[in-house]
Amino acid sequence: MAKARTEPVEERQEVRASAQYLRIAPRKARLVVDHIRGRSVPEARTVLAFTPRAAAREIEKVLASAVANAEANHGLIGDELVVTAAYVDEGPVIKRWRARARGRVARITKRTCHVTLKLEPLEEDGAARRPRRQQQAEAATEEPKAEETKPKRPSRRRAAPKAETDETKTEETKPKATRSRKKPKPEAPAATEED
Repeated sequence: MAKARTEPVEERQEVRASAQYLRIAPRKARLVVDHIRGRSVPEARTVLAFTPRAAAREIEKVLASAVANAEANHGLIGDELVVTAAYVDEGPVIKRWRARARGRVARITKRTCHVTLKLEPLEEDGAARRPRRQQQAEAATEEPKAEETKPKRPSRRRAAPKAETDETKTEETKPKATRSRKKPKPEAPAATEED
């Protein structure tokens, strides 16, 4: 039999709060939630305070609830938390009807959503934990890549004609034949002197 490991595994505390059956379309709520994912709690509060969308007020309440859960139940400090996960799920759709012309009916869908936020304490170095996409974007801006030498594509402009030197000139240059519908005029015979 294998011996079980008894080493303590360090688990990060995770606090979550959710609001269900909010009368906001999930698509509209996701636009707001995307702004606060990966931010610290003070940053997220500031972003939500200055977001003009109606969903921001509801998400702000969920964030306040998650912070209160962390302080009351886990003994954490609210300003030292990071929003590690924030997502919006679809709730049930309330279907209503509206009268239209000729005795017809149009459906009105009143969508609901469930908002969930997960908070974790800051990392040891005090930096907020960002999603992988934001980390890659920040790394790209901090360390500019060395310019790679790529072969230049030839330009599509026509090259200027080369200047001809005396050696390259031909004795007689024939005029280019042009297509025209007119028939060429016959040349008049040269007049001879018979005097």
